[in-house]
Amino acid sequence: MALILIVDDALLSRSMVKKILKSQGHITIEAKDGEEALRQIKEKQPDFVCLDMLLPKINGIEVLQKLYDEKSSIPVVMITADTQETTRQKCLELGAISVLNKPVKAEQLNQLIISAIK
Repeated sequence: MALILIVDDALLSRSMVKKILKSQGHITIEAKDGEEALRQIKEKQPDFVCLDMLLPKINGIEVLQKLYDEKSSIPVVMITADTQETTRQKCLELGAISVLNKPVKAEQLNQLIISAIK
């Protein structure tokens, strides 16, 4: 069981990911924009972060850049509808463990979490 931060400005998307994570016994916290995500990461120190790319205030790539600059060891999976290879590559270069397309497949997400938080 892990503490997992779900970051997405869309309530429906957060709810779908939360349902997947709760079914595996994880504890979830949520943020609806990049600023709130960074605050939650600092305060709660989650074991894993599910991060949407398109967010208000500070977007997902900027959040990822800040975590990279701070040498954060928290595993982050980017979740996006953006299918551009250059965007995916940028996320991986900044330390994302994977980039998943929306809607997220439960098996894919669960496997990433298991691998990342052993």
